[in-house]
Amino acid sequence: MTSSAQSVSVAMVGSGGAGVLTTGEMLLEAACAGGWDGLLTRLVGPQIRGGEAASLLRLAREPVECMADQFDLLVGIDWVNADRFSDEIPLADSSVLVCDSAAGAPPTMAAKARRVIELPLSELIKAHPTWRANMIALGAAGSLLGLEESVLHGVISRRFAEKGGAVAAANVEAAAAGARAVDARRGWVCLAPAVHKTGKRWLITGNEAVALGAILGGVRFAAAYPITPASDILEWLAPNLTKVGGTLVQAEDELASVNMIIGASYGGVASLTATSGPGLSLMVESLGLATASEVPIVIVNVMRGGPSTGIPTKSEQSDLNIAVYGMHGDAPHLVIAPQSVADCWLSAQWATGLAEALQTPAILLSDQFLGQAQTAMARPAERPPVGRRILPEEAPSPYRRYALDSGTVSPMSIPGMRGCTYTADGLTHNERGTPTSGARDHIAQLDKRRDKLDAHPYGSLWATLEGEGETAVLTWGSLTGVVREGIAQARAAGVSARLIAPRLLLPTRPAEMSSALAGVERLLVVEQSHGTQFLKYLRAHYDLPANVSVLHRPGPLPIRPHEVCRRLLEGESL
Repeated sequence: MTSSAQSVSVAMVGSGGAGVLTTGEMLLEAACAGGWDGLLTRLVGPQIRGGEAASLLRLAREPVECMADQFDLLVGIDWVNADRFSDEIPLADSSVLVCDSAAGAPPTMAAKARRVIELPLSELIKAHPTWRANMIALGAAGSLLGLEESVLHGVISRRFAEKGGAVAAANVEAAAAGARAVDARRGWVCLAPAVHKTGKRWLITGNEAVALGAILGGVRFAAAYPITPASDILEWLAPNLTKVGGTLVQAEDELASVNMIIGASYGGVASLTATSGPGLSLMVESLGLATASEVPIVIVNVMRGGPSTGIPTKSEQSDLNIAVYGMHGDAPHLVIAPQSVADCWLSAQWATGLAEALQTPAILLSDQFLGQAQTAMARPAERPPVGRRILPEEAPSPYRRYALDSGTVSPMSIPGMRGCTYTADGLTHNERGTPTSGARDHIAQLDKRRDKLDAHPYGSLWATLEGEGETAVLTWGSLTGVVREGIAQARAAGVSARLIAPRLLLPTRPAEMSSALAGVERLLVVEQSHGTQFLKYLRAHYDLPANVSVLHRPGPLPIRPHEVCRRLLEGESL
């Protein structure tokens, strides 16, 4: 690693309680305060408490949306169960390993590193009982990366200010000692000089960005049952919804939460719940109710490894099928997938606005990587919220809630409006909401619910389209950044390719996709599922080129940019 590196990747590992997650957050904050960009994600085991943990960081001169192919620096606070991360923390011969030999032999994943730095954590803590091993390691990492020590110490002081001056001072001293211990190797994995950033930037996770985007989209009621990895959304909403006059309720289970938001939305309030795969499974029946009764709701599904309990703490894209096809009957609804941590803001606000405007359920398909990753981002331009079509006070009589002659989206009444009561349930109904079993009414309402989604102008937000050439890579969600970087690597090797990443997964957009694929002869599909769910979805709904290949793997092992590049360089073998 040289001083001209445009990005460096750092892994910090330790047992639960060793503080590696906090250490990673502080290292990211210090780097971003110094003008760099960065991305932080975490690895934890399935245990409720304790177990293995790791912070994975990528620091760069420009924004990054995925982890790199290899890690340049591995810092081991201890090695308890660290080998469980061996596949997820690939090292190179040039990687630097920092560890305390008193903590035992490094795990097999560290064997490839040829440059080893001894950090006497045990010795330093024995001499200074108020110091913490993770703060010593933080100081050492900051020095190796070439970060300004004063900036790092400022981050530490602010983080521990509430614990009192003595605690903050001890942690600053520990970090300074860690830096001194590796002073002879300062800058071994040093970044190129930072790019000057103007304006205030936020450190934000994807889950926090989803919550903020939903509020800006008009959500004022949320009900949910805690579940990994979506609970961060609820924790952020709980204090912040009240600031805009909203309310969050912790329901007794997922069934109750989805029914609560249907009730709140029926009352005129934009509403949201957040869950993961097991919770979405329980909500499916009520999703059908919201579709049939045309009550707008937003369900955020932060995907994790499945099926069943699966791997709660790791990412996967295997909820695509249930999100798109999970309801019985013909039940058109919205499915939207954010593509980066920053995009979680836009996608959540867009999903909320579409749900309200089209009076339909919207599923926002995030995943563990996006939801719990943290990055620095500038405040995006705010978009005005989109409201639903509410019946004017001078309502026609009789009131036809599901009228077919007033456009595809008929106006809703708010409970209490005189002469505008109606039945909103899951039974097939006529224009007034009266249950019926007549074929004519059934077909007319099915057409109405389909047409209002298909006819809506979704604009350029439906997908990210970049590049040109006869080869294209089609992907979605959190893999968008991986594919973008893989395409950039291939371009540097002389091979060009297009990136096509739909943000709107349902309703499908055949005309737009046809235009995006015009002239494409070879197509590579990249997805994180075992059963190629995305490829099968594409084949079901779109006309694809004859030469189609797929790069797929389920979680928890992520697909990396060099794998995409290698497939593109294979050329005709796609």
